[in-house]
Amino acid sequence: MHDLNALVGTHDLLFLTLDTLRYDVAREALEAGRTPTLAALLPGGRWEERHSPASFTYAAHQAFFAGFLPTPITPGRHPRPFALRFEGSETTGPGTCVLDAPDLVTGLAGRGYHTVCIGGTGFFNQKNPLGRVLPGLFSEAHWDPTLGVTDPQSTENQASLAVKILGAQPQEQRVFLFINVSALHQPNRHYLPGATEDSKATQAAALAYVDSQLTPLFQALRRRGPAFCIVCSDHGTAYGEDGYTGHRLGHPVVWTVPYAEFVLPVDSAP
Repeated sequence: MHDLNALVGTHDLLFLTLDTLRYDVAREALEAGRTPTLAALLPGGRWEERHSPASFTYAAHQAFFAGFLPTPITPGRHPRPFALRFEGSETTGPGTCVLDAPDLVTGLAGRGYHTVCIGGTGFFNQKNPLGRVLPGLFSEAHWDPTLGVTDPQSTENQASLAVKILGAQPQEQRVFLFINVSALHQPNRHYLPGATEDSKATQAAALAYVDSQLTPLFQALRRRGPAFCIVCSDHGTAYGEDGYTGHRLGHPVVWTVPYAEFVLPVDSAP
């Protein structure tokens, strides 16, 4: 575990949720060489297998922003990178950044971060009161249909917007950038030519597309300075396993998610 107390305040923070990505799809795509951008960044070149705190987007992100990220699958009490101060917490450790705030976003803003949300799936669309809850935590929040689940170029659009926002911030201003990547969520069949319905194969094709669009984002972060990155899924989804379809249900393919955290160093090139 990284010592977040040594990083908060000196590093930009990226929280990238690959919405609906299953662990098995992420692992198999990585092993097949379909995600080279992420492969170069993942610690040890692999995803960590974890359990999500929830089975659908809204609940998972409410937990994330309360400091409860996906938990390692091994038994035991696992210290968390971030926590909000409350009595009785048993998973804060010496490296946990404990914030006196009702949520992670507000707490980081209090530490001097400019907080940015680039939405993707419907719970970030700001079209209704529910869709404004999560984006409303941030100083700056963005969503339009080009960032959502129906646009085949959504990740390209999200990354391009992120690069623009990062470039507009003063070099000394630390940024907490949250991006909810929508391309992996249904419908994802359009990433596999000839597919007529969503499946593990179409989600894998969507992940390959997502990976191909992330390089400019990480380059922009490197140009600004060091960044601490968390990349994970919020939940998986079922494609017919044991008769189940979709998520918001208690199947292992829904609860088991890929997770990674790493420090992205500054770009030393002139």
